[in-house]
Amino acid sequence: MALTQPDPGGRSPGRLAPRRGSLATTACMETLQVGYLHAVTAAAGCSLAQPFPDSGIDWHVSHSAPGHAVDDEVTIKVQLKCTYQIAPRPSGPAFSFTLDNGHLAKLARTPVAVHKILVVMLVPRTQDAWLRAGHDRLELRHCCYWTNLAGHPVTGRRRTTVRIPTTRVFDDRALCEIMTRVGEGETP
Repeated sequence: MALTQPDPGGRSPGRLAPRRGSLATTACMETLQVGYLHAVTAAAGCSLAQPFPDSGIDWHVSHSAPGHAVDDEVTIKVQLKCTYQIAPRPSGPAFSFTLDNGHLAKLARTPVAVHKILVVMLVPRTQDAWLRAGHDRLELRHCCYWTNLAGHPVTGRRRTTVRIPTTRVFDDRALCEIMTRVGEGETP
């Protein structure tokens, strides 16, 4: 008897699509982006804390290193957003993302004692395309991008559109670079 071997994407040939749970898609998106954040912070050697209660900022990320000039440990605040309304791999130098004015005001405040960044995850519309597994990897699809909105004006009546640079992929190297700048007394 021959065993069915998974394809490079981790799916067995001829296998039916899985019956997904009934959790709302937006709740699943939130869980996926938190998993992405956990993976990035682990690879960067950072610690992660969730404020309780959440006052509009989702996570605190801390980085300890002897080279920090400000303190031996620096922290940033992270606001996560996830959308399938913007196609993965956006073309051009930036994509537009709309925030409620209250969220933007919190992220744009300056000066601050602890810097804040916005991390936006772009995912495919269907959950079946969010994740691929193989014998040597687990891929989360597609990507998170980050920006520092300090000083950004609120321009809309209820919501304001901001631009997220496509060059700012949020991964472990980007997080280490952000933390190094903050540790030197600079902005993210």
